[in-house]
Amino acid sequence: MTDQPHLETLQQRIDRSGGALAMLRTNPATHYPFTYAQEYTTWHNEQWAWKNACVLFDQSHHMTEVHITGPDVKRLISDTGVNSPATLGRDRAKQFVAVGPDGRYIGDCILFGLEEDHLSLVGVPQAANWVQFQAQQGGYDVEFSVDPASVHNPLGRRQHYRYQLNGPRTQEILERAVGGPIDRIPFFRMGSFEIAGTPVRALNHTMAGVPGEEYTGLELFGPVEHGPRVLETLLHAGAQSGLRQGGAVSYLSSTVESGWIPAVPAAVYSSPETAAYRQHLPGFGMEGMITIEGSYVSDDIQDYYFYPWELGYGSIVKLDHDFIGRAALEQAAQGPKRLKRWLEWDTDDVMEVVRAGFFGDGPRPKLLSLPNLNPATIYLDSVMRGDRLVGLSTWGGYTVNVGRVVTIAILDESLTDGDRVEVLWGEPDGGAGRPLSEPHHLQTTIRATVRTRPPAQH
Repeated sequence: MTDQPHLETLQQRIDRSGGALAMLRTNPATHYPFTYAQEYTTWHNEQWAWKNACVLFDQSHHMTEVHITGPDVKRLISDTGVNSPATLGRDRAKQFVAVGPDGRYIGDCILFGLEEDHLSLVGVPQAANWVQFQAQQGGYDVEFSVDPASVHNPLGRRQHYRYQLNGPRTQEILERAVGGPIDRIPFFRMGSFEIAGTPVRALNHTMAGVPGEEYTGLELFGPVEHGPRVLETLLHAGAQSGLRQGGAVSYLSSTVESGWIPAVPAAVYSSPETAAYRQHLPGFGMEGMITIEGSYVSDDIQDYYFYPWELGYGSIVKLDHDFIGRAALEQAAQGPKRLKRWLEWDTDDVMEVVRAGFFGDGPRPKLLSLPNLNPATIYLDSVMRGDRLVGLSTWGGYTVNVGRVVTIAILDESLTDGDRVEVLWGEPDGGAGRPLSEPHHLQTTIRATVRTRPPAQH
């Protein structure tokens, strides 16, 4: 083991910590770091805007951006992603998903087709880290350019700005900023135009809710030096349409409506097939610094791995090409499944936990924060039906558009709309050894109703 901890590999950190789970359960990291305001108006006002008017999120700082160019770029993406490579190309985009040799999830991000031989991966870095490692191991004729998130960026300056507009008035605000009508961009396609005399590209996708009239979304990007001018123009254009800037609090809460699970452990911490990758990864990178919290406890790190369909990516998996993990996925698909669902928490139970947690006498339940329930990067609570574990509750919280607490869950496929379950709330042993939990709290149960569709569609 090196005498300089910052030079440790992931494997060395795992060994020094006494195992992957011991490391991940005692990391002090909280949410992925954001470098802008927590709120610009109020978090509930910003939530209201993305359904009723429009919200602008500044995504310029917190996502890693990896550019891949060269003659083998499409072959590399085809070999490492579960997505079909058939439509890769300029002005196309995908929710890229990578799995390991065992077929279980490593990471996801947005794949941008900038040119025929120029793709970029934008998001949290696990998927891009895996793709870059496979490129090195496989001798692909590609070049990488990595632009880390601002807090980790050695240059202290990003290459591009990224502004997300989300809400039913997105198109009218954009046209006012452009200065005239423009064609609507199809979902997960890109378009180009000018704002304030600068070239802008935009991807149609949503951060809040599911695609539809109320949840139109565009991610605008361009050279970082143009960012302030574009932002000023967008804010001015949106003033008469109810545009709100969104802060970090409301940004995190958007997952309640979209159903996107931002983080689960990558399936890289244990198997011999990924040993070389663990030796390659830095010990204090994203894979080494995430935190696992929640009432679910297992001594086997593999119980914290997930197949793509458990995270809502079943429709993305396409068997029209060969890719790492394909055989394992095909085999696993023949057995019983868990699927992504939503849990509507019982409001009376939620209010009792809030009352007892903040104002009760004696031992209290774990504090329940709103709008975002989870202090950790990864939060997994046990979901019970009677005395049987039927799944896990992950990210979630509250939005004014839904009007209740909702979490995204991974549940046995037998559960359907209206089924009643209980979420075990609070850490084992009263939070002992969990750096993000207040110590000596009580575990309790919260009743919940299973939903198979996003809460915005009810």
